[in-house]
Amino acid sequence: MLYSSADDWRAARQKRVLLFAMSGLGKTHVSNLLREGGDWFHYSIDYRIGTRYMGEYIADNAKAEAMKVPFLRELLLSDSIYIGSNLTFDNLTPVSAYLGKPGDPDKGGLPMAEYRRRQEQFRQSEIHALLDTAYFIERAQRLYGYPHFICDTGGSICEWVNAEDPNDPILAELDRHTLMVWIEGSEAHTQELIRRFDKAPKPMAYQAEFLSAVWAAYLAEKGIGEAEVDPDAFIRWTYAQALAHRQPRYEAMARHWGVTVTADAVAAVRSHDDFVELIAGALEARAG
Repeated sequence: MLYSSADDWRAARQKRVLLFAMSGLGKTHVSNLLREGGDWFHYSIDYRIGTRYMGEYIADNAKAEAMKVPFLRELLLSDSIYIGSNLTFDNLTPVSAYLGKPGDPDKGGLPMAEYRRRQEQFRQSEIHALLDTAYFIERAQRLYGYPHFICDTGGSICEWVNAEDPNDPILAELDRHTLMVWIEGSEAHTQELIRRFDKAPKPMAYQAEFLSAVWAAYLAEKGIGEAEVDPDAFIRWTYAQALAHRQPRYEAMARHWGVTVTADAVAAVRSHDDFVELIAGALEARAG
């Protein structure tokens, strides 16, 4: 582990942390707070995915839709307009919109084959973005002079790693450069995430085997074909199962590779000093 004790962490002149958890438990909130304090570089995995690795996919998809409209088609072909995404740390909608949802095309759904293709593009992009962490640590110090670094990962990090494998290439690389911190939610948090998702379902990235299993189960339970699936109904039906699928994977990551803090404790962080003490407490708890 990058920091051998709470005292080692407190004394470190360069603090490097990677947060992982389900979306909605405070990763971006605390990352933004630390960045605004002036001493922390905020590396957003989802932002890196959208700008470096999937930006062209996203733009090309938007252009393909625009080409279906005669007026826009003529403007695009004459290079009279430009189409691109406007990604920010707080607005990652272009990435989720590109991922889409499977099902009835009349309801905005994608054929499952195309959905799987985009899921695989996202998987590869997220892995590349995670492995870029060391580069951004060095870049943040060399270019901007930031002493501290926080990596704000996407909720799907647990899908692409095997936490039980001490030689997992992604986790081993991240462990060399950061202290990995799991933000653990309570059952009440889980129910609130489900409530929010049910109100406004958003595309997600799924492990391929999990996606195959839930897709087959949904079609069988509803007795329908692929093109009859209501996209929002499917991802609502899948969400709670996705949370249950990810929970033990997060737990294994924390057990073998990092420390754990609670979502309530993260929500109470108001400053750099608060965060330092929160992580110090997690290191002490692990040591004890």
